[in-house]
Formats: sequence, structure tokens, C-alpha cells
Amino acid sequence: MDTTAAARPAETADPAARSVDPRHALGEFLRARRGRVAPERVGLAGGGRRRVRGLRREELAQLAGISVDYYVRLEQGRSTQPSIEVLDALARTLGLGEAERRHLTTLACGRRVPLPTPRVGPVLRRMLDALGEALPAFVTDHRLDVVAWNPLGAELLGGAGDPDRRDRNQARFLFQDAAARTVHPDWPARAAEAVGQLRVASGTWPDDAGLTALISELCADSAEFRRIWDSGEVVMCAAGRKRLHHPLTGTLTLEFEALHVPAAPGETGLVLHAFSPGEDAGAAEALARLAALLRTAAPVPTPVSAPVPAPVPRRPLP
Repeated sequence: MDTTAAARPAETADPAARSVDPRHALGEFLRARRGRVAPERVGLAGGGRRRVRGLRREELAQLAGISVDYYVRLEQGRSTQPSIEVLDALARTLGLGEAERRHLTTLACGRRVPLPTPRVGPVLRRMLDALGEALPAFVTDHRLDVVAWNPLGAELLGGAGDPDRRDRNQARFLFQDAAARTVHPDWPARAAEAVGQLRVASGTWPDDAGLTALISELCADSAEFRRIWDSGEVVMCAAGRKRLHHPLTGTLTLEFEALHVPAAPGETGLVLHAFSPGEDAGAAEALARLAALLRTAAPVPTPVSAPVPAPVPRRPLP
């Protein structure tokens, strides 16, 4: 018989806030991740008679080689700072990837990281300007606010430079703006990335009231955000390929790199996202035409705080 429900601590009025509370974040993450492990995957019998999704607490403890009592105390927040050996055993049993292992360690160590001071310095500003001659780029902070961009980056973000767009938070855009599903043809993957990045940020900076408020807002407003959040999704910005749609170019498949600024990301929480057509000649030509069009219109300023001119006219590419 599963004892999960009986042993679980009382929930707060706001479960989202609870999951970023340092006292409960580790247990919430472990609970979410064991719910994603199919018993059959670890050699246990499944079937319709199981009352819980995923692994029971005692099953996870046995597979990880720790006592049930100790694991229960971890989930309830009554035991802190488990050893590296225990974390490795839990990560292995839960099938965690590299980013998820790092997040588990961050939650378990309980080390307070000072709140980031996101400031776009002159060197980063010049990098954006230089990339702007041919490549889209933008910068986000740890809350996924777009804090700087070049003209191509602003266009491919769905018009981040639009003077009527006062909220440039990418998570809000994805979950609260219907246009996001057009801008991002692979919306489910982009949505999962955004939630996973916010989870990483919440583990790194649990004292950020603004971040907690954003997560609580999105959990309350979007059932899809809440579903992904409850799954324990974890994502670290890296590299790969993304599809973006623009009314003048159609859908482009671009390579991207996500570079933390500076090398120690905890100092600023800033990430530079740079896109390239790679070997795709059609995408390269489309970006060049879009860049030429932008140069003939009023330039879109990159600092968020600066006045923004009228948006670029939407006319077909020649």
C-alpha cells in the first residue's frame, strides 16, 4: 500500500510558491520526478491496480539503496544536504539527465546565491550590434525577460521592438499570447523549455519574489504551464536548432547557441541567444532580405528602456 498521501505535508494555498520554497523545493522535485518513472522501466510490476503514478516512495528508496524513512524525510524537507552518494543514487534511479542532476544538487545544497543584477554592458551591446548585421540575437535574464536585442532578433521574437508591446517576458508570451503558436511552430517544445528554464532559475534564486510571482501567475493563468511545471521539467540553455516563423520570411529553421554572460551565470543571470542559418542557403537569403528591409526602415533600438520607433511595415519580401 502506498503511504505517499498520508505522509505528505499539508499543501499551501499556492502549490507553485511551495515548489520554489527552499524548504520544500527538493521534496517537490523528487516527488514530481518519481511520478514520471514507469515501474516497468526499473524492473517492477506495473498494471492498473497501482494507485500512484510512477514509483512509490518505498520503491524509489529501495532502488536507490537508502532507507525509506530517510527518503520520506527528504521529500518532507526534514532532512537537508544529502551526500553526493545519495544524490547520485537518486539521480540514477530517476533517470535524470545532466541538467536535472545539476538542478537536484542545487536544491540539495541549499546554498544561497545572491540575486542577479542583469545589466547589459557595453561589450555585450557591441556584440549584439555586430551580430545584427547578419544574425538575429537577443538577451534574456533569469526570469526570461528580453532585456536587449538587435533588429533581426526583435523581429523573429514576434516584434519585441513593437512600442505597444510593454511585456517582453518570453514565458508570458508563450503561455498568454496566441501569436506565440505562430511564431514558434514547435510550440510544445518551446513551452517546455521555458518552464524548465524557470525551474532552474527558481532553484538558483529561491529568494527572488518577482520570479516566484511570475511562476505563480502563470500556474494560475495557464493549465498548460501548470501541467509542465508539475512534471518537474528542467532545461538548461544550450545549443541546437529551432523553427521560427516571420510573416515576411515564412518558417525558418535556424541553428542557435545560448551563451551565459559572463562565464559564471550566477553573477548576472543573463543569456545571449544567437541564431544562424548554418548551411541553409534559403534561410540565409531570407535573413539577408529581412535585414535589408529593416535597414530601410526606422531602426529598432535594443535597450528596453529606450524609446521605440514605429514598427517595421509588413510587406512581402521581393
